[in-house]
Amino acid sequence: MIKTLKRLGAYMGGRKWLLPCSVGLSAVHGLLALVPFVLLWLVVRTLLTAEGNLAQTPLWDYALAAFVVSVAGVALYFVVLMCSHLAAFRVETNMRRRAMERLMRAPLGFFDTQSTGRMRKIIDEDSAQTHTFLAHILPDVAGSVVAPIGVIVLLLAVDWQLGLASMLPIVGAFAIMGYMTNPKNNDFQRLYLDAQEKMSAEAVEYVRGIPVVKVFQQTVFSFKRFYNSIINYRDLVIQYTLQWRSPMSGYIVAINAFAFVLVPVGILLMAHGSRPSVVVADVVLYVLIAPVISGNIMKMMYLSQNLFMANEAVERLERLTSVVPLPESATPKTAESFDIRLEQVSFRYEGAERDAVSHISLTIPEGKTVALVGASGSGKTTIARLIPRFWDVREGCVRIGGIDVRQIDRGELMRNISFVFQNTRLFKTSILENVRYGSPDATIEQVNCAIDLSQSREIIDRLPQGLHTVIGSEGTYLSGGEQQRIVLARALLKNAPIVVLDEATAFADPENEHLIRQALSHLTRGKTVLMIAHRLTTVRDADNIVVVDGGKIVEQGTHDELMALQAHYYKMWNEYQKSVAWKL
Repeated sequence: MIKTLKRLGAYMGGRKWLLPCSVGLSAVHGLLALVPFVLLWLVVRTLLTAEGNLAQTPLWDYALAAFVVSVAGVALYFVVLMCSHLAAFRVETNMRRRAMERLMRAPLGFFDTQSTGRMRKIIDEDSAQTHTFLAHILPDVAGSVVAPIGVIVLLLAVDWQLGLASMLPIVGAFAIMGYMTNPKNNDFQRLYLDAQEKMSAEAVEYVRGIPVVKVFQQTVFSFKRFYNSIINYRDLVIQYTLQWRSPMSGYIVAINAFAFVLVPVGILLMAHGSRPSVVVADVVLYVLIAPVISGNIMKMMYLSQNLFMANEAVERLERLTSVVPLPESATPKTAESFDIRLEQVSFRYEGAERDAVSHISLTIPEGKTVALVGASGSGKTTIARLIPRFWDVREGCVRIGGIDVRQIDRGELMRNISFVFQNTRLFKTSILENVRYGSPDATIEQVNCAIDLSQSREIIDRLPQGLHTVIGSEGTYLSGGEQQRIVLARALLKNAPIVVLDEATAFADPENEHLIRQALSHLTRGKTVLMIAHRLTTVRDADNIVVVDGGKIVEQGTHDELMALQAHYYKMWNEYQKSVAWKL
């Protein structure tokens, strides 16, 4: 528990004092909560034992004191919860903030290996797991420990015989609780969180694939992983519930059995000469105050579970964000020119058995266009993503303007490179803001110029609010090709000297492909361009075509030179021409 509190304390910042303050006040509240029961007992005892005028007894004093103490207890508990909630919200907020800060420093390639559903679940929902523990469970534990001790002392002090009798259900309940809260049972909690995490990740992937499901008239069973994750979660929860059905039933019976024990003992005491009015008053006190222990036992029982859940939440979040940022040069350099050279570059993905690219040497002169072609999985995208440091090379180096990219400031490197990928990324905000991501300080005139060059003007003209139309609102959606043109407007506005194109026309229909190619001609004019394409007609005019196979460069040259070789590219070109000629 101390270890978990230290880990959570690291996220409290300047509000660390709030939690011990809350715990201490909760202990005071636990004792204060017993006082009204004692005063009520005194009222009952006075009513049963008074022989004269009730006005001569302190009956009203007891009642007034009980009211005042109850109000004070409510006020004190409000302060307890206020302190604990402020600490809990600070932890929850800082966990999310620090997670996002760490992820912002993570290599760009890291996000290709992580499910967005899993990341959302860990950062959002798992962080929230700490709230219940800090805001409610932990403060209540202090009262839950102090109050039962006070109750036991009170029970034994008023009448030790009734006190010992009332301890029997308490001992039984504690024994069952100890069995249920055994740390060995934490394995289920871990499996439970794993199942939730998997179900969240699969749900996101399923929702993204709904258009495909609808097009092909398939059902949820087409997405076996999502369906199976739900079934596995259901089976896990049912199995766990059935496992604890009998122990929980026994616990509930034991913790509520005070009256069944106290009434027979009280009758025996009266039969052996005890004053009936006193015994009845004492039994009333015991029946009223003994259940206080049961409520506190329940709170203590939840401590183990919520402590584990809070620790596991921190563990999962820190594991997710433990990716080591790419090293930054202490003395960054600035590229004066924008030619690109890969020198004996090798790279292997984590966990892979062989290199994704091996000993690649390639030169892209400034202002020239180089195209990478090859079969899927040949290493084209890996080569392209090593230039802007999605990952760092394992061997060799990548240079821009003669400077190793590892020695260029990360912000400077990003400003010098524009990316256009096959999977577009538009935010649910206005078209204007989406385009301005390329250059936040751009004027409306500059944005409109980029819109025109990207062949997107007809898109803007038919939107209800033009550039200020919010994507996804009031039924406003763009096709894949239209989104790609908006992304190109963003890249044009950025006007970076280096452009990386990865299957920029992959999902475009013929009309959109024509417009996208016109936009690309404006985007790449005078720039250093690295282009990846499966449609070989789009790379025919490249200054240099590089054929990649198995992570290695097998041949390179212009279209005519490669066709004359009649080797890899020649075969690819002929196969592509045959595929274009296919008819249904």
